[in-house]
Amino acid sequence: MSVSVSLPPFPSRHPAPFAALLLALAGWLAWLTMAPLLAASGPVDSLLLMNSALPRLAVALLAGAALGLSGALFQFVLKNPLASPATLGVSAGANLALVVAMLYAPALMGLGRDVVALAGSGIAAAVVLRLGARRDFSPFVLILAGLIVSLWCGALAAILILMNDRYLAGLFIWGAGSLSQQSWQPVLSLAPKLLVAAVLAGLMLRPLALLEAGDVTASSLGARVPRLRFMAVAIAVVLAALVTSTVGVIGFIGLVAPAIARLTGARRPAAILLWSGVFGAGLLSATDGLVQWMAGGMKDFVPTGAVTAVIGAPLLLALLGGLKARHRPLPAARPQRMAASVERWGRGRWVVLALGFLLLLTLALFVGRAPLTGGWSLPPLPVLDDILALRLPRVVAALSAGAMLAVAGVILQRLTGNELASPEVLGISAGATVGVTVLLFVAAVPTLPLQLLAASLGSLAVLAAIFTLGFGKRFEPERLLMAGVALSALVDAICGVIAVNGDPRAMILLRWMSGSTYSADLTLSLTVLVSGLVLAVAALAMRRWLDILPLGTETASGVGIDLGRSRLLLFLVAGILSGAATLAAGPLSFAGLMGPHIARELGLKRAGSQIVGGALAGAGILVLADWAGRNLAFPYEMPAGLVAALIGTPLLLALIRRG
Repeated sequence: MSVSVSLPPFPSRHPAPFAALLLALAGWLAWLTMAPLLAASGPVDSLLLMNSALPRLAVALLAGAALGLSGALFQFVLKNPLASPATLGVSAGANLALVVAMLYAPALMGLGRDVVALAGSGIAAAVVLRLGARRDFSPFVLILAGLIVSLWCGALAAILILMNDRYLAGLFIWGAGSLSQQSWQPVLSLAPKLLVAAVLAGLMLRPLALLEAGDVTASSLGARVPRLRFMAVAIAVVLAALVTSTVGVIGFIGLVAPAIARLTGARRPAAILLWSGVFGAGLLSATDGLVQWMAGGMKDFVPTGAVTAVIGAPLLLALLGGLKARHRPLPAARPQRMAASVERWGRGRWVVLALGFLLLLTLALFVGRAPLTGGWSLPPLPVLDDILALRLPRVVAALSAGAMLAVAGVILQRLTGNELASPEVLGISAGATVGVTVLLFVAAVPTLPLQLLAASLGSLAVLAAIFTLGFGKRFEPERLLMAGVALSALVDAICGVIAVNGDPRAMILLRWMSGSTYSADLTLSLTVLVSGLVLAVAALAMRRWLDILPLGTETASGVGIDLGRSRLLLFLVAGILSGAATLAAGPLSFAGLMGPHIARELGLKRAGSQIVGGALAGAGILVLADWAGRNLAFPYEMPAGLVAALIGTPLLLALIRRG
């Protein structure tokens, strides 16, 4: 597989006028937010101006400049215009490290928030770059691995926040990137550290210039390319970690600022680094000024970082036009491994699937923790009916959602020819989240039929957008996956802005987004189950299409398949399956990825058998995740969707590593 990414040709112009215009806009917005404080003469207004408004503006300028410089360094040494602290998982790793330290190792905070954040950023960057190094730093592999690491870190952080919401009420807002300040201390602490890092980056300008000629030429001129790349990446990681430890995760500034610097005429390393910092400062301060102006009295509760993702994700989608890839169809991938898998399992694969599913079902229904002692036990016979009445709806909802996501995953993987495709990875489940979110805040009574309709429409809308962006004249799975991940980031940002607006429905939304089955009743469970059975039968009825379409358009057309009609119907089924399943399991379960792979490892290669086997596997995964979420952290409960995501993300990274 070969992948290349390129930006449009650089126009012949200078960045200075554009930077001046952006900084003027940021200054005007800052004036609008500070004008009431400047006009007032009271001591409280003066205190707010000197210790809140002005420090907030200073932090925005410093953080934006640091992220712009960090993104420029990443993009230059990795030769990837899509690289940034957000897309490489660096900021999310720092955020997770800080959350874990605050909760379980507060003594580490004595070393300093920056040290903890740097450790988290370093681990995340090491994982992503390790995967990238195995594939010659392929732009696609780096960005996909980075965004997946971000999803995993975000899922774990969300679990910790949900389990400790009464203690961490403000941590969610901070983690989403809040620039709210109460003193000059963060500015005075951040400024000298960023200055040192910027000076170190400046000292590397001459060696970095050698990399423009290529690694071979740079080595022949005396540059130690691996060491140079390591040092530049280390400086970029430090810059991102310092910002995250101060204000939380600020998304996409590190991606947008260098892109604007290049598009406005910066060409040489010194110019790119300088103007990336300037544009980063202008972008973040302007965005924060816009947030304050529009939010009014709620400005301290709207995370600026989430708003920057709303701006940055569309740019990532626009840059996909330069992503060119060559891929292998799914049936041809690793045939020897598949043949060995079939020979190893033989006819016993169905026995393994059936016994495993029944074992998990029995475990989920009958094994749990005692309410008073917390010990493991079976329910006593006198209260067995009552306990089953509580557990059965949740188990049915989990198994139905897992099976539906797995069937959708089989359809998507076969249609795209990519083993990494699934409703969760492509952002289809996130589309369902947007649909339900809009319904929750618009409808006075969001009934179950309306929720199913909204979730399905949201899934289908994102699916249509993904395939519009991911298609050219042919399938390009890499572009398809990147489009899905970018749309997912955009959706998460929108939901994040909604979730922190102070509305009491926000916590309900957050818990539902995490994949909780807490509120599953018999009506919801049976509705999802019946919907899943009907749609699974429809998918089985189209199994011939799924067997032939991956062989190519010419083969499919040669045997009389109407490509447009067949793809439309299959996408429609996959979208509705994803929407209905997300209603019960949330957008991050990864059952849609794991189910088809488990079936494939058991030798189920034909579409019909893979649909049935994948459905059993996906159902078992979410049933197990729901049971683990109910019992492992007893008396707390962890949402099934997030527990399954914690399991599924390492699997996804392993698949990238092996691919």
